[in-house]
Amino acid sequence: MFDLTGKRALVTGSGQGVGAGIARALARAGATVAINDLKEERARAVVDSIEQAGGRAVVAVFDVGDYAAVESGIAAVEQAIGPLDILVNNAGIPQGMSVQPFRESDPEAWRPYVDVNLYGVMNCSRAVINGMCERGAGRIVTISSGAGTVGLNLGVSPYAAGKGGGISFMRHLALENARSGVTANTVAIGLIDNHTDPNVTAHMAKQVPVGRLGQPEDIAALCLYLVSDEASWMTGQTLELNGGSVTT
Repeated sequence: MFDLTGKRALVTGSGQGVGAGIARALARAGATVAINDLKEERARAVVDSIEQAGGRAVVAVFDVGDYAAVESGIAAVEQAIGPLDILVNNAGIPQGMSVQPFRESDPEAWRPYVDVNLYGVMNCSRAVINGMCERGAGRIVTISSGAGTVGLNLGVSPYAAGKGGGISFMRHLALENARSGVTANTVAIGLIDNHTDPNVTAHMAKQVPVGRLGQPEDIAALCLYLVSDEASWMTGQTLELNGGSVTT
């Protein structure tokens, strides 16, 4: 079950954190994985860890917010490992970059959240969707946030706007391409353990009903299902994965 042998995947923003966890899980399941990051050294470190574990991976350095860079970057990936069967849109600007009420925000500060969290998803999806449809199969998964599905009084509205836009986009992408064998789903994740100050981590964990923060492996496990052949009847869905912080 969930065997990805012979599949080729791209995981954006996978040089660290959740993205790295997803990439390693896909590689363990047999996929050849392109590790995307803005910094080559981070991508290379994840590739090395996958190869040391017996998997297959390649470095893919490009900015998901730049469509021309995405096009050329994905073309290079497909030249190296073959046509992509799986795209995981994980790259994103985190909410902690700018926390302030919308009334006090600078319009110029909104742009990165839209360029990466929304346009990044659209750019990468656009670069792979035609090939997937022509081959009659494909899996696209976007990693979003609970901030994109519920209102929060935290001062993260630009971040939420980008994430919410990505969620809506994926629903439309799913229905437009369902008859072509391509599925598109979103995982809206909650608070993740970034291994920072233990006191901060403990305080944040108290806000989660299950009593702990999420780990990259938690997200990777759900993604592994969503990109598998077993998930062919799952499309257009937003799955909340947050330890009970947001329920639907």
